[in-house]
Formats: sequence, structure tokens, C-alpha cells
Amino acid sequence: MMAALIQRLREWIGVFGKRSLRDFRPRKDLAAREQMTMLLFASVVGLAVGYAAYGFRELLSLIQYLFYGEYSEFMVAAVSRLAWWHVLLAPALGGLLLALFLKYLMPGGRAQGVADVIEAGMYHDGRMSFRTGLGAAFASALSIGAGASVGREGPLVHLGGSLAGIITKKMRLSRVDGHSVLACGVAAGVAASFNAPIAGVIFAHEVVLGHYALRALAPVVISAVIGTIVTRIHIGDFPAFLVPEYAISNFWNFPAFMLLGLVSGLIALIFFWSVAVAKDSFDTLRIPEFWRPPVAGLAVGCIALLFPQVLGVGYEATDNALKQLYPLHILILLVAAKMAATAISIAGGFGGGVFSPALFLGAMTGGAFGLIAASIFPEVALDHGLYAIVGMGAVASAVLGAPISTTLIVFELTGDYRVTIAMMAAVVLAAILGRQFKFRSFFHWQLARRAVKLAAADEVLLHEQIVADVMDSNVMTISPGMSFAELRALYRDSNAQAYFLVDEEGCIAGALNETDVKYALLDPDLDDLGRAVDIASASGPLLTPDMPLDEAMTAFSGTAYRFLAVVDSADERHLLGIVRFRDVLAAHNKALKMAREETQ
Repeated sequence: MMAALIQRLREWIGVFGKRSLRDFRPRKDLAAREQMTMLLFASVVGLAVGYAAYGFRELLSLIQYLFYGEYSEFMVAAVSRLAWWHVLLAPALGGLLLALFLKYLMPGGRAQGVADVIEAGMYHDGRMSFRTGLGAAFASALSIGAGASVGREGPLVHLGGSLAGIITKKMRLSRVDGHSVLACGVAAGVAASFNAPIAGVIFAHEVVLGHYALRALAPVVISAVIGTIVTRIHIGDFPAFLVPEYAISNFWNFPAFMLLGLVSGLIALIFFWSVAVAKDSFDTLRIPEFWRPPVAGLAVGCIALLFPQVLGVGYEATDNALKQLYPLHILILLVAAKMAATAISIAGGFGGGVFSPALFLGAMTGGAFGLIAASIFPEVALDHGLYAIVGMGAVASAVLGAPISTTLIVFELTGDYRVTIAMMAAVVLAAILGRQFKFRSFFHWQLARRAVKLAAADEVLLHEQIVADVMDSNVMTISPGMSFAELRALYRDSNAQAYFLVDEEGCIAGALNETDVKYALLDPDLDDLGRAVDIASASGPLLTPDMPLDEAMTAFSGTAYRFLAVVDSADERHLLGIVRFRDVLAAHNKALKMAREETQ
């Protein structure tokens, strides 16, 4: 019955094979029909992601209750009442259970997150595995519930992308439409997680799509709104943090806010560095992949004995910092403790996101900065809770690489618009500092660590094509021992612009271009004296049939050759054909045109 329904829907939409909705234009009303279809998809995705987010929260609360006897995210008091061995071993036990799940049940054998969503949008036309998405959601819920120092927002973004992938696969959507549906899932996931629809829309465009094309805006907005409505029906309509009313009474504080932005950017860079050090430490110690989550859990448990605030998403500690409940030394110690716990959790293979830890680090950093500033300039001092809000946004923007959506998320989390102007200054400076050190975002850093090439849309489209797609197997080959007289006759009867020398085994031994041949044939007295090998030059960079076209473009850019040889492999060097630069350039221009269409 479901298969029949999908088939009927395909017929109604007019989508067949892998063509875009826009490839069929038999009637004038088709453009409006396509828009309505995308809005239908967006509504379905928003509803599905909204309820999936609600189910994820309930599952996380249940797992947390099993480990610590507390359903609420505000769990520090409950943890403080537990025996020391309970606090120490609970994350380790959760890590062991996670290791078993990842090894025997999780596709791919590792936890996944926002970086995988970006990769799916960049290289897989928005297609994601729903089974993998479910597995990643459970792995993250188990990790957070057991006390791993990670956030719940990344898993919801991944789950939203996975649910959107069902429609992309079943309806065989094109690359452009697949990207739009993927953005719908991401926007609904962010909106449902934070109760922040505006931030969900901007995050999807800023981080996943990478553009603000109007054609994708309407479905993304619809999906985010529906996801938010589901959350508000079941959880309520209130911000995540209820902060006191703070006001900026003196605009001389803006230099301090800007300095806080730079400090926050530095904290984000130290966070990147700490995760890298933790990962390298696991590799240096040669801890097997299976045992990394339990070992990381044990380390987190040790930290939690002194600072239980680091367990889980850490919203309670963040809320306390915003309400000015911590003294200076506690704020500084919590920055160090949370950074270490989060770095160890991520490096150890726990599932989860980095947004909640970034908010935690930013709130503590901002609060400490405010207290220090007040001690130095008491006459213009503001409440350090205000600095905590600003720092929260600044650190998160540098970590996520999304200054616009981060500003909106913090605004919607706190419900306080008055501090937005101060936050904007700090957020921009923090993000700029990160870019100066080549850190675009934590997600792009993760992809780079996994050797996933980050490229613009046209480069990705060119990368998806290979040399074999433009190769010409009709190539003029000559023997290295061919005399000039034979070469003269060959040139007279051929219109080839390049000649390749091939030995008896079919391996390339050099190349002759048109200029070389004309020069050799100027003096007939050399006909019986010279051989082709005497005037041959190097064949230039060698291509292989499976080489991506962007790499072929790079090979051409480093030479003056208009043709390059294609061989079976760099070792065997058997000539298969040639590739013309004009053909690679035509493919690149086509990719540029397709990339422009995606952003219109």
C-alpha cells in the first residue's frame, strides 16, 4: 500500500528517474505546482522531525534517569547526592554500552553529527541513511544520558537530515531539491531543539546550504515553524534560560564587549586544540577503538567527582552563570573542567553535539570576564550576567562558524533582545579570530580531520565527474624509433594536434606536439638521421580514468599543455587516451552554471 501511495505521488509531482522537478514544464502552472510540492515535503519533514525531537528528549531523559535517578536537565543536585563510585563509574558504564552498540548495531561503527549532514549535502545530494540516523540518535541519547559532556542539538540536526533523506530517496529528488529538503530537516531539528524557529531557518541556510536562495526559503520556514509548533504543544512555549533583566546603561562598555569577543574567539581556538590533543592522545596511547568510550567515560567521571556540572548538556550550570550565582574562581575552574570533559568525550567516540558545551564555555568565560572588568573599572561596571550572555553567543559563534544564527539562537534562548547589539559586536570578532587561524567551524574541522575535501558547489560538481567522462580514446600513437621521414608522412596524412610515443608494451614514453613535428620536418636532410624519440618531450602530468575532474583541472593549471595523456595507472603507464583542456573547461563551466542555479 505504501509503495502504491509513493508511486501515485510521483505521478502527481511528475518526478521520474533522477531529474529535477524543474525538468518537466508541459504547463504554465507547473512552477506553482512545484512550489506547492516542496511545501508539502517541508510540512511532512517538519512534523516528523518535531515528533522525533520530542521522542529523542524523552529517550534521553529516561536513560539519564536510569543512570542518575533524575529526569530533568537540572541534575547537579541529584548527582551530588550519589555515592562517589556511582558518579565515577556511570559514564564509564555508558561508554561500554555505547561501544557494544557501535560495534554490533551501528552502521559505520561510529557516532555521527552535523559534520555528516554537511558532507551529505555537499557530496550526496542531501541523501542520508534513515537507519544510520536512528542509530546515531540512540548513540547520542545514550552518551548524553550516561553523562558524556556533549550537547543534544547536533544529534537532532542529524536526525532531521536523516528523516528528510527518506523523502529525497523515495521521491528521487534532484541535487537542488534534495538540498532544500535536507535544509528543511535541519531547520526543524534546530527549531525543535531550541524552541527557536528563526534561528533554525538561518542555521540551515548558513551552515548546511551555504546560501540564502529564495527558492529554498519558503519550505525551510514552513518546516521550522511546524517543528516549533510540535515542541511547544508537548513541552511548552518558554525560553531555555530564564535570565534576569539586564540593561546596558553605559555605552563605554562596548570596547569591553569587543574585547570579550576576542577572548571568546581565543577560548574557541583552545577548544579546537583540546579536542585535537585528546584525539591524538588516544592514538598515541594506542587505545583500541572499542575501549575508547569506556576510558573516556571514566575520565569524565573523575572530573565529575569535583565538578558534577560538566555532566550532560550542562544547561543548569549555564543558567546559574547567567543568573550570577558563581564566584570568579568557580567560573574559571568550570571553563577548564568543561573543556577537558568535552574534549575527552568527543575524542573518546561519544555521540553528541558541541553547541551546548560552547554555550557553557561562553557563559563561564563571559561571567569571569565581567567580574574581572568590574574589579578594574568599577565606575562603569555592568552585571557580569550580561557579559555571560554575550560570551555565550561569542564562543558558540566561533565554534559553530555561524555568527548570524548563533546570535538569533541566543536571543531566542534568553528572550532578551536588549543585549543583542552588544552580542553582535562580540560574535563577529570571535568568528573573525577563528577564521584568521583557518578554523571555519568545528564541523568543517571534523571533516578536514577525516580528509573530506571542503569545496564550493561548482568544485563539488566537478569533483563528482571523472576523467573517463571526457576522455578521447582516439589518440595518435607513434613508435619511439619512427624516422623523421615516416613522421613527415604521418603528419601529412593526419590532422592530430598531439602525438604520444608508446613502446612495444603500450607504455607511454614521451610526447610530440605540433610545433615539435613542424620544426623537425623543416630540413628534409634529417629524414633518415633523426628519430621521434630525439625530439620528444615529457608527456606532462599523467591522468587516470577514475581521477576527479577537479584534480585534472589542477593538473592542467600547472602546465602549458592543451592535452594530457590518460593511462591505466601511474605505475603501469599504459596509454588509454587523451583529455583536452577545452573539454575539462567546458565541464567546469557547466558545473558553475549548475551551482548558480542552486542559489537562485
